[in-house]
Amino acid sequence: MNDITYPPNLRSHGEGTGPVRKQHPVYTDLLPPCNKICPAGENIQAWLSLAQGGNFEAAWQVLMADNPMPAVCGRVCYHPCEEQCNRAHIDSTVSIHAVERFLGDEAIKNKWKIEGIAAPTGKRVLIIGAGPSGLSAAYHLTRLGHYTEIREAGPIAGGMMHFGIPAYRLPRRELEQEVERIRDTGVAMVFNHKVDKVLSEKEAGNFDAVFIAIGTQLSKKIDIPGRDAGKILDAVSFLKQVEEGNAPQLGRRVAIYGGGNTAMDAARTAKRLGVPEAMIIYRRDRENMSAHDFEAQEALDEGVKINWLRTIKEMDGETFTVEVMKIVDGKPVPTGQFETLEADNLILALGQDADTGFLRNVPGIAFKPDGTVIVGPDMMTGSPGIFAGGDMVPGERSVTIAVGHGKKAARYINGFLTQEQYMPAPKHDVVNYERLHRWYSTQAPQKEQAELPAELRAGNFDEVKAGLTREEALFEAQRCMSCGNCFECDGCFGSCPEGAIIKLGKGKRYQFNYDICTGCATCYEQCPCHAIEMAEGY
Repeated sequence: MNDITYPPNLRSHGEGTGPVRKQHPVYTDLLPPCNKICPAGENIQAWLSLAQGGNFEAAWQVLMADNPMPAVCGRVCYHPCEEQCNRAHIDSTVSIHAVERFLGDEAIKNKWKIEGIAAPTGKRVLIIGAGPSGLSAAYHLTRLGHYTEIREAGPIAGGMMHFGIPAYRLPRRELEQEVERIRDTGVAMVFNHKVDKVLSEKEAGNFDAVFIAIGTQLSKKIDIPGRDAGKILDAVSFLKQVEEGNAPQLGRRVAIYGGGNTAMDAARTAKRLGVPEAMIIYRRDRENMSAHDFEAQEALDEGVKINWLRTIKEMDGETFTVEVMKIVDGKPVPTGQFETLEADNLILALGQDADTGFLRNVPGIAFKPDGTVIVGPDMMTGSPGIFAGGDMVPGERSVTIAVGHGKKAARYINGFLTQEQYMPAPKHDVVNYERLHRWYSTQAPQKEQAELPAELRAGNFDEVKAGLTREEALFEAQRCMSCGNCFECDGCFGSCPEGAIIKLGKGKRYQFNYDICTGCATCYEQCPCHAIEMAEGY
């Protein structure tokens, strides 16, 4: 049997060795790129480590310390963590989101209970909005011992997760189960209650702090000459009507104007409602679209037509005049060429704004020109004790970003309530692929998630992506290379020519015996995850 490891070349280790050591090894921890980029601030590597040993409930508990909705985020997060995964340089990235979804689904199936809820502090926090950010903030504040009460204008929790993300991407059962678990921690929820006067409700309810997370419900408008003659819907209202069981009559041909993920959802939803032809009109090309590429591909697979590099100039009833565009320096530029398209209805999917007008009379709160609320690094507005997060503050927008905002705000709100300022712990340096010292060869590509065939998706809202089996989840978790942190592979222990490395037992790592260490750096070169650095001096 051939050994796949590479033996150390001891001839190259003369520098620094001898009777007086010039360098010495030290164990260190570095930051894996997946952890660094996660919008929810999850300790991904930690829960993957537990999952790869089959300790799924323990992995879920670690995950729940940062994100109260893994079954949701495992489905709808666009997993930037995977875009940064070092394993992409070997075969393919670890399917982190699929393992997260597996853990979330297992928790629902097995009714796992959350550990670590602090004793009541007597402090009270009002949460305005029951979307992902409000739910996350309420959950984390409750775990810290504070009483939290969510007041929601709508009839149900979830916000845009419920009314904006179609069920084929996010089944309602999993969403409702994770919301119910948050409620079970002690979070109070009041529905059909729109907050118009924040300070009055804060005072009347004897709340010590407020977190506002109302999301974005107002669809952006655009002035299209002749638009009054056509049948126009906005994508958010359309998706909400479908969710409520009041889908509008669309005719045989529907045009969707926009190129984001909401546009893709609107087009795919129209196809599921039986519309023979759903076409997207978008002013950029596929390379420069705002939607994620896999969203566009799934839409194309389902029969949606996409008219790239087109913008609507005017409309007359069911006829649209569109101008052909071209991309110059990444931006769409008119060409002066025109075409005619026809559709029975037009759905506008041009983005959403937050309805923040009710905050204009709160002293100290400032706004961006687009109406978003300005907050500081601590998520507090200019009004003391009033915090805000989620889509209603400047920045990128996604469910996972909103969840991260809720956790971050909860930590700063806790500091505000206890008068002990929250200070984030300093982060380690990021370990990229070039810093790894892989002494082993491996080829274990990612397992693709099964999908519902495109021809079976029409006419129903069944979930498109399937979850992982237990065996697949184990395999996927075991593909993690533990970048930057020791996983006790014994590479250093087995390679040390002096026997200067002491094993401390499972889970306790190792230590160096500097009395016999020569500083040869063999352990450093044999550490595949770069958990050893060489320091100068004795």
